[in-house]
Amino acid sequence: MTVSTAPLPTRVFGRTGLTVSSLCVGTGAWGLDSPVHGLTVTEDDAVATALHAFRGPVTVLDTSNNYGDGESERRVGLALRRETPPEGFVVQTKLDRDPVTGSFDAERMRASLHESLDRLGVTRVPVLYLHDPENIGFEAAMAPGGPVESLRRFRDEGYADHIGVAGGPSSMLRSFVDSGYFDALITHNRFTLVDRSSDALLDAAAEQGLGVMNAAVYGGGLLASWPRTSDRYHYRTAPAELLAAVDAMGAACARHGVPLIAAALQFSTRDPRIHSTVCGVVSPAQLDAAIEAVSIEIPDELWAELESLVPSETTWIRD
Repeated sequence: MTVSTAPLPTRVFGRTGLTVSSLCVGTGAWGLDSPVHGLTVTEDDAVATALHAFRGPVTVLDTSNNYGDGESERRVGLALRRETPPEGFVVQTKLDRDPVTGSFDAERMRASLHESLDRLGVTRVPVLYLHDPENIGFEAAMAPGGPVESLRRFRDEGYADHIGVAGGPSSMLRSFVDSGYFDALITHNRFTLVDRSSDALLDAAAEQGLGVMNAAVYGGGLLASWPRTSDRYHYRTAPAELLAAVDAMGAACARHGVPLIAAALQFSTRDPRIHSTVCGVVSPAQLDAAIEAVSIEIPDELWAELESLVPSETTWIRD
């Protein structure tokens, strides 16, 4: 398949000093099956997509220990063993709790680290995140013997150049950002065309100089097409007001000849506080489509109309 030649803007990833493209390949669905995403991705498709990313304008790929029970990392590792990405390409992963017990203890964190490195076939990663700390809470995560202590130790031991936090509730993430311990942040589902829950979090991260990634900008698929084919946002039934806003935004985009998916993606990529937008893709063609969507021209009057249609805060994801 021909690699897309559409340009992608790049930004310095906060105080890490890394350079990242405005799009990041997301691999959350790259397991044997992904019920939450409603699809199955074959090993061949996953490896082909990673290789396609290595050869194109994307410069960053995101995975995690628990995506597909480790299958996502294994497939990324297959691609890395087949082809060395260009100099500066960032493959980042995350520490995850025990899938059975839910433990975030030091023993589990070290096991998670080495599982990830073994699957990827690397000895270190540019950025290593603590994943979904909402499952333990801020105080427990920061306590002596907790996962943040482990994460910082792994950086000091040379397993990661930089450390970050990736999770859901924006108020909890704000506490991690304010601690001053982290270099990078991933927020998801909470800064989209229809949900601005993470707006203050993004301000705080920018003030601290963190590298910021925004994920799930389609809200689980609701903003990926119009007329819409779902009534679910963030993998749950969406409020009627939010669905009405999506329909109004889709109609506005149609009048301007702009795909809703392009507006949903560019809403994130155009924000100067966000250095890269994590876009879940499952094939080389889907990756190329995302790259092309970033380059579609969207007039200022459409952005103004979309802003006027944002639903009330009562519909946004609450912590």
